[in-house]
Amino acid sequence: MVMDGKTAMETQNNAQWFTLLLSATAGYCDTATFIAGNGTFSAHVTGNFIIFAAQAVLNADPNAWIKLITFPMFIIAVITGGWLAAKTGKRYLLLLTEGILLVLAGGTAFWLGVDQSGRYIVVMITVLAMGLQNTFGKLFPKETHGPTTMMTGNVTQASLDLGNLLWKGFKADHLSLESIRKQLLLLGGFLAGCFLGGLLAKYIGLPAVILPGVTMTIFYFNYRNFQ
Repeated sequence: MVMDGKTAMETQNNAQWFTLLLSATAGYCDTATFIAGNGTFSAHVTGNFIIFAAQAVLNADPNAWIKLITFPMFIIAVITGGWLAAKTGKRYLLLLTEGILLVLAGGTAFWLGVDQSGRYIVVMITVLAMGLQNTFGKLFPKETHGPTTMMTGNVTQASLDLGNLLWKGFKADHLSLESIRKQLLLLGGFLAGCFLGGLLAKYIGLPAVILPGVTMTIFYFNYRNFQ
């Protein structure tokens, strides 16, 4: 199917908004759960292996093993997300479900308070939401300018692009210049989300995760007709 100029422009604009929203959401949730959820990552859960190992070796937290539960929770979310996308054929439904889970996580944090059990329940719900976002990115990679939950690959691509620009000249390598702009959008969105999530988590705790949930839900109802 060949897209006309208007459709191509709309697709590009949508990709920019998706990139900014999803990268900011991941950075926000990852930082919020790390600060207010006993040092637990919710977006890139493999980081919890490092935290678990460090706390176990240093005897810093007798409940460090709970961080390992994020891994099977993440897997469950991905399997469920893959089934949901295949069953319904509506890719943005994954984002709506993610938004609902984040609203549920924030509401649970508000009602259960900040005791240890409540914190872990909220973190696990947030992990489920981030698992769905990872699933969306893997199944529909053209919806964004790159992975929105893990920035290492984006930094690598941006570095390669920068190297090409330095060697070939900024005017000579248009593809690298366009690529680095996309990577900067991803990295900038993620970093902004980190700061906002960290700031709100510092002052209000885990209920802060309700904000990206509401944003994601509103976003879905604005863009559902483009599926």
